[in-house]
Amino acid sequence: MSNLEIDVAQIKKLVEMVEAHGLEELTVEDADLSITVKGRPSQKPSQMLMQAGAHIQHVEQAPEIEESHEELAVVEEPEFEGNIVDITAALVGVFYRAAAHDAPNFVEIGDTIEIGSEVGLIEAMKVFSPIPSEVSGVVVDIPCPNAKLVQQGEVLVRVRVREE
Repeated sequence: MSNLEIDVAQIKKLVEMVEAHGLEELTVEDADLSITVKGRPSQKPSQMLMQAGAHIQHVEQAPEIEESHEELAVVEEPEFEGNIVDITAALVGVFYRAAAHDAPNFVEIGDTIEIGSEVGLIEAMKVFSPIPSEVSGVVVDIPCPNAKLVQQGEVLVRVRVREE
C-alpha cells in the first residue's frame, strides 16, 4: 500500500459540508484517491428518548397518516421558447455566481454569453473550478442560488442558444 498524503483539514471540511447540508453521502475523487463521507441519518425528537442514566432508547412509532382532500400543489418548471441548453455542475461542490462576495455576478438573466464565458465557480475541497459555457446564447434562467451545495449534473444556468 502506498503512503498517501491526506490533508485532514480538507477531510474535516467535507464532513462539515455533509453535516451542514444534511447529506447522506458525499464522494470526492482525485487521481488515485477517493474519499467518501457518510452523513448520519436525521432523527426526529419523537424517535429518540433521553433518560437520566445517559442511556438512549430507540422508540418505534407508527407513522402518522393524515387524510387530506386538498389537491397537492404542483411545482412547474418555467417554460422557455427556443432551443434551451442547460449548463450543469460537472462535480459536487458549492456553486458561486461571483468570484468574490463584493464582485459582480458572472452572468445575469438576459446577458448574452459566448462559448467559454464563465457562468460561475464550484468550490470543492477549497479548490475553485470555473464553469465555462459550452454554448453561445442568452441566459434565460439561473435556477441555482448563490453559495448552494450542488450535485453533479444539477442545472446551474439555462441558455437560449442562438439560431444560426
